[in-house]
Amino acid sequence: MALQQAPMLSAPERAEALPARPGWRRWQRPGGASITSPQATRSWAASRRRGKAWRGVVTALSPAIVGVVALLIWQFLTQGGAVNTYLLPTPAQVAHSFVGAIQSGLFAQYAASTLTESLVGFALGAVIALPLGYGIARSRALAAALEPYLAASQAIPAVALAPLLVIWLNYGLPSVAALCALIVFFPAAINTTLGFRTLDHEVVDAARLDGAGGWALLRYVEGPLALPTVLAGLRVSLTLSITGAVVGEFVVGDQGLGGLLTIARGNFDVPLAFATLIALALMATALYGVARFVEWLLVYLEA
Repeated sequence: MALQQAPMLSAPERAEALPARPGWRRWQRPGGASITSPQATRSWAASRRRGKAWRGVVTALSPAIVGVVALLIWQFLTQGGAVNTYLLPTPAQVAHSFVGAIQSGLFAQYAASTLTESLVGFALGAVIALPLGYGIARSRALAAALEPYLAASQAIPAVALAPLLVIWLNYGLPSVAALCALIVFFPAAINTTLGFRTLDHEVVDAARLDGAGGWALLRYVEGPLALPTVLAGLRVSLTLSITGAVVGEFVVGDQGLGGLLTIARGNFDVPLAFATLIALALMATALYGVARFVEWLLVYLEA
């Protein structure tokens, strides 16, 4: 029986038949044959790096791009006469009012009051929400007794409770801080409960078998595992504390940035009202950034 002779292949055909090495890419020569080379791989990797860098730049600049587009639309609507500047001032008018309030110390005086009220209310709400959320997560009886009331409490608007708090605690910091605490309490408690309920039970059981229990189990096992979820709830609560402070200031009167909004409304000073809203947004953004930094630092230290 005669053996069949394998067909002779040319060099380009042999290169085509060979499998590509991992991480290499076939490139087509002008003559039609494909080759695989380290130079092609390096060129492709450099192209991918440039694409990632460009996408990173676009992602970083996207908030600024959206803001510029919004300002241009705002300027077009007011300058073109589509909206009366009495109702919607131009960006230049708002900027002038904002800078003037900073230079006169108006924002420093009112913002300090709002910041103090929000931080005190946040601390008060967190001190109550964290242990209560942990207790609800660990006790079925406590959860059955309290969870319906927690859900029902969200049906009562916070602004409806403000007059009662003023009657009970009088005007000033105590009533506004209590209102802030009521607003920040729910997300902090719910996230704490969720964080401890969704722990990996195998890890917790293994820690118990190794002798961990009580405070040691909470400190070294349950706490670090639930920390990201708990901190996320606190971050949201810290931002909402600004809302609680402003709502309280609307009821109390002329304190804080909420009081400044009331004054601007009474004087029909629409640019000042817009400038105050921008100051509130900047304050909430700053608190959110601080919370994110503290969250990253705590997670990093626990790792």
